[in-house]
Amino acid sequence: MAQKLKKKSTRLTGRIVIPGNPSYNTARMEFNRRFSKFPRVIVFCQRTQDVINAVKWARERGIRLRVRSGRHSYEAFSAVSGGIIIDVSEMNKVKVDRKNRLAIVQTGNPLARVYKKLWNKRVAIPAGTAPDVGVAGLTLGGGIGLLSRKFGLTCDNLKQVKMVVASGRYGAKTIVANRKKHSDLLWASRGGGGGNFGAATEYTFRVRPISSVSIYSITWKWRDLEKVFPAWQRWAPSVTNRLTSTIEVSAKQVGTIVSTGQLLGGAEELRRLIRPLLRAGTPVKVMVKTVPFIEATKFFAEADLNLEPKFKITGAYGFQPLPPEGVRIIRDFLSKAPNRHSSVWSQSLGGAGSAVSRVSPAETAYPHRKAETIYELSARWRNSREQERNIQWVERFRRALRPFVKGDYVNFPDLQIKNWPKAYYGENFGRLKQVKRKYDPHNVFRFAQSIPVGKQIRK
Repeated sequence: MAQKLKKKSTRLTGRIVIPGNPSYNTARMEFNRRFSKFPRVIVFCQRTQDVINAVKWARERGIRLRVRSGRHSYEAFSAVSGGIIIDVSEMNKVKVDRKNRLAIVQTGNPLARVYKKLWNKRVAIPAGTAPDVGVAGLTLGGGIGLLSRKFGLTCDNLKQVKMVVASGRYGAKTIVANRKKHSDLLWASRGGGGGNFGAATEYTFRVRPISSVSIYSITWKWRDLEKVFPAWQRWAPSVTNRLTSTIEVSAKQVGTIVSTGQLLGGAEELRRLIRPLLRAGTPVKVMVKTVPFIEATKFFAEADLNLEPKFKITGAYGFQPLPPEGVRIIRDFLSKAPNRHSSVWSQSLGGAGSAVSRVSPAETAYPHRKAETIYELSARWRNSREQERNIQWVERFRRALRPFVKGDYVNFPDLQIKNWPKAYYGENFGRLKQVKRKYDPHNVFRFAQSIPVGKQIRK
């Protein structure tokens, strides 16, 4: 017999937006405009109790819930039609303890705000480049960026997480996970993906002193692709781990290849380090300069601004450089891209004593420790009539590259990947299911690719 739902006693608190409110359309909107979902209610939480009340309210009524911070879930996993969105974006305090090199960051903060608040105390965490990405999902999925090779992933610098989890049949409570208590939940929160176990409300990060850095940008014409891409792939993992770099090959209609990077060091050293790249092909534009770290974050953020509103993205990891055939696949697909807003982007992660690869694949939930690079294949568009063509192009591209790459990054989710547990989590999936069973046995926090409740292990 179906369980009777508990008497509906909990009231929603926080800023509540329902259909018919003037702000409803703005409040329901996702970063990826390919999706348009219509929640029954959106709660903008201002304090942890608002999150607890929202989870209890949803459970008492048998209503589906989703947790949202920066709205950047590429497949809109943080939105739901007919359910409740628990939005933490108005919980955005940042407190820095420079003496103990710690920062307490509420999970509603976008990256630009985190960088700015930490910069005021001349400290940083390794994190991503898009300024409006929420720190919550970025951290839970791993968190890669221009400090990764030296300081690790964002999740590697996560010391503690406060999370609202389901409790009993209809309740909710806050727990604190760190190395001493609920260490299994901290392990899962370091790469196990957002929205799987509960609603994270606050992180404690280890922070690093920082002042100035050096940055570079090199541009080539498209015809140099087969010289430049292999040269970057050989060079990027072999250079000092104080230098993390990227390369982006645009559609042939745009006709450029651009590599950028950041060095913890001076411009003179950086000019020397990038010589192997400068010898590849014929660079048409070169920039090298030393800037305050906060200016570097703004420089790298520019690539994420003014993009087309609808997109399809997938990812993969490179464990060795692409062979000539793999580079030809990139050339062939980008020469027949659905429009000029298509590209392949790659970032260095491993090699040369990288902090990412020094961690064992089982030490955190993020398993892709031995990868040298990460890839992002993307197509963007504005007109819905172009949607199917773009999505199919990305899917064909992913399949064509599959012999040369492995897995996918959980923060680049792709609903077309059938064996997503292996792609995202590798050997860690089994343990993640056990953590899910312990902290969310009723599967309250679920979505299309959420971690399922594992079977109980008999002792």
